[in-house]
Amino acid sequence: MSTSIVIAMTLAVLVGVALGLLGGGGSILTVPIFTLVLGTGTREAIVSSLFVVAITSAVSTAFRIGRRVVRWKVAAIFAATGLVGGVAGGVVGQFLPEPVLTILFTTIMILTAIAMMRPRHEHAELRQTPPVVRGIRTAATGLGVGVLTGALGAGGGFLIVPALTFLGLPIAAAVGTSLLVIAVNSSAGFLTQISTAAIHWPTVLTFTALAVAGSFIGLALSHRLPAASIRTGFGVLVLAVGLTMLTTLIIQALSA
Repeated sequence: MSTSIVIAMTLAVLVGVALGLLGGGGSILTVPIFTLVLGTGTREAIVSSLFVVAITSAVSTAFRIGRRVVRWKVAAIFAATGLVGGVAGGVVGQFLPEPVLTILFTTIMILTAIAMMRPRHEHAELRQTPPVVRGIRTAATGLGVGVLTGALGAGGGFLIVPALTFLGLPIAAAVGTSLLVIAVNSSAGFLTQISTAAIHWPTVLTFTALAVAGSFIGLALSHRLPAASIRTGFGVLVLAVGLTMLTTLIIQALSA
């Protein structure tokens, strides 16, 4: 077994921890692992990432349902609009050149990392806004997140969780609800784009199994570690990976 495979499979556990702990971060780490460590193309990495995240999120959601931290009404709106956006994003993603996908993905990584490191205020209950207004905001956000997830294989949880906390959900409910939505969005994006890339299934399935194992670790840690500290530390990690990808892209462009 090559060194790159060992490193990638070790990092797969980190992907699962991120999903189980933060309700996001799976794709935003999985795509760079497939491209930088395993050397796959951007499109194959995105499609593989969608599969990994869909399965891992679904498993993690199943365990959180038992703890009653999934807000079904909010999840239904996000999932419905996210499904439409995911299919649309998947179609759009097929027509975007790989350099464009890489630039968009890197940009989202950096912006998301900055957003994660900013302090947030959590609220125990939904803000007192009219239900219609709250529903429109939720639907619009779900649609936008779905497009990003379907096209780029990233942006799901890192956009959903902040949006849900802004609406007033406590972090535990935001994470649980986010995982359900991510599972739906990622599945839509994967089914739309599966025919556009040659997937190396032995690697992807092994990666997925390790990510699922990591999600259980993340779920256990979520009850022990301060959410704010974890979010900030993970933001630093995502920023470092994003800057590494951007630097690599610039070097490749200059040497071409």
